[in-house]
Amino acid sequence: MGFSPVGKLWRLIRIVYNEIMKDKDSSIPPEVLERHKVLCAEIERHNRLYYLDAKPEISDFEFDALMRELQEIEARYPQLATPDSPTQRVGGEPLEEFVTVDHVAPMLSIDNTYSPGEVLAFDERVRRSLGGETPTYVVELKIDGVSISLSYENGILRRAATRGDGRRGDDVTANVRTIVAIPLKLENDPPRELEVRGEIFMRRAELDRLNQLREEQGEPPLANPRNATAGTLKLLDPREVRKRRLSFFAYGTAPLPGMEWPTHWETLQHLARFGLPVSPHAERCLTIDEVLRVCETWRTKRHELDFETDGMVIKVDSAEHRRRLGTTAKAPRWVIAYKFPAEIARTRLLGITVQVGKSGALTPVAELEPVPLAGTIVKRATLHNFDDLARKDLRVGDMVEVQKAGEIIPQVVRYLPEFRAVDAKPYVPPAHCPSCNSVVRQDPEGVYLRCLNPACPAQIKGRLRHFASRGAMNIEGLGEELIGKLVDRGLVRDLAGIFELRESDIAGLFKKGEKTAKNLIEAIKRAKDRPLSRLLHGLGIRHVGSRTAEVLARHFGTLDKLAAASCEELQAVPEIGEVVAASIYDFFHTAENRALLEKLRTYGVCLAEPTANVAADLPLAGKTFVVTGTLAGYSREEIHEKIKSLGGRVSSSVSKNTDYVIVGENPGSKLDKARELGVQVLDEAQFNQLAGITP
Repeated sequence: MGFSPVGKLWRLIRIVYNEIMKDKDSSIPPEVLERHKVLCAEIERHNRLYYLDAKPEISDFEFDALMRELQEIEARYPQLATPDSPTQRVGGEPLEEFVTVDHVAPMLSIDNTYSPGEVLAFDERVRRSLGGETPTYVVELKIDGVSISLSYENGILRRAATRGDGRRGDDVTANVRTIVAIPLKLENDPPRELEVRGEIFMRRAELDRLNQLREEQGEPPLANPRNATAGTLKLLDPREVRKRRLSFFAYGTAPLPGMEWPTHWETLQHLARFGLPVSPHAERCLTIDEVLRVCETWRTKRHELDFETDGMVIKVDSAEHRRRLGTTAKAPRWVIAYKFPAEIARTRLLGITVQVGKSGALTPVAELEPVPLAGTIVKRATLHNFDDLARKDLRVGDMVEVQKAGEIIPQVVRYLPEFRAVDAKPYVPPAHCPSCNSVVRQDPEGVYLRCLNPACPAQIKGRLRHFASRGAMNIEGLGEELIGKLVDRGLVRDLAGIFELRESDIAGLFKKGEKTAKNLIEAIKRAKDRPLSRLLHGLGIRHVGSRTAEVLARHFGTLDKLAAASCEELQAVPEIGEVVAASIYDFFHTAENRALLEKLRTYGVCLAEPTANVAADLPLAGKTFVVTGTLAGYSREEIHEKIKSLGGRVSSSVSKNTDYVIVGENPGSKLDKARELGVQVLDEAQFNQLAGITP
């Protein structure tokens, strides 16, 4: 088989490296070798639990401690830092550009069909070409992601390349190494040379998570999972790629000489045995009628999946049949894609409203006559920005077509000219903020119109909602309705205004509001004790989400030290780049923000992060807890913080490593799991007794 110059150079480096390091074990203490092996296995296991199974067993702090220990060992013994070490997933320095590389075998495209009749015609062509022999098929979901080619040598991932033009693609190895779903080292004696083909994609929950973070940081949302995936793989900083939890399914191998199993079905089984994730939804069909039944089932069932798919891929199973069928210049003759028809609904555009976000960005929203679409009733749809609105030339009263981008976000595709009224008027973007009537300005960084008035009520409401959210200061009871009334009546004008509230201010806003007021004031008092990381997240500093807030809080320890840091000092913090550092620096050097922080200090808000060192004499030191059900005396966030403050660890899933499961009303399946594993169960009173808390 042929290799590109880059591939040949890589092989030469590996040969020299192996020769130099062949006696490495003799220079490393046996206990260090064993600890390195254990750490590698444990870190990869926790990576899979966190990213693939969504069942983490340890906290981020504990995971970071394992990774730091591994990095320290490899710093002392560099020969242990092999390409399959988990440290290679962290991501190195940003790349200057991507290198174009040749594929060892072309990555051909797939012809499409759009109806059952076309699928039957494909089957007839296959039968004719096989001289009347009956083929069997494998049917797989057509995942809407980015095709990738993974080259493994002696079981070690050496290169990853995008499809490109089919013959040459971009070398994205540095980025792909950070994707936990893709193994750096294969298991169970794989072939010496293996070229794996598969699809990298983003799950819908991950897109939602990223868009929530982007919204918090004043950035436009990512449109759909496929675009988000493609954009992520083209990032020049692998560390940023790692933050986006991409997924992967292998769907085959390159047709290399001597590297082929008798059937495609067996190929999938072998790939799974090597530790590569394959789609659990692939089905083997003996007849074309079975194929059509599978396709029809998934036409509607696909909406239950947590990733985007736009059709099915139908493949002849037998390798011998594939060889006889051959390929055209563009596509194999033994495979076809059956594309689902796009789900588009027609409805009337009743109006265009404008939302103002907490960063001041103005976003147009289509108000629609309610219409069913992809399993839900759609009443509103995003119009992204005013440039997009002008490009589509949408006018109030138009009949429009609506679809769900990535089956998630409703969007208006186009208007139908044949239904447009003769007196329909073009939409004119607002010159003033619809909330405060201030003049709006074009965002110099993009296409958004932005209100620059920091006292804008809509912005204040948005900032307050974020500040009070569970992931930030967690002020229970301070919801959207109450925030609206507090701001509209002038009772709260900034974030610090929350801590000025009295029961009498709130009680008068609702009928029988005395109890609501008392509970809210208590929740506000509790919020003062939240750690610095929560406060930083709640302040809504652009580009600073919950993870970045934790990194900053742990590094600087206090708000004063963070506020005094220079851009250079900020960039020296792990995970903080130039753009984020500049945003943080600007925030703390703006007069109104400094005044806000001084007010928070005056009201007794915590401005420090508790030390990460856990004293051995704390009552819950070293114990792992899982909480299920509703507790009478604690919210979920409060019980988690209490456990951590007393030295314990919190996990989201029950395992053999769990010490206690705390059970409240209406517990979930975690209680059953605890009983199955024999984990000790505590009610709220028993937990308080164990923790030494007096009711």
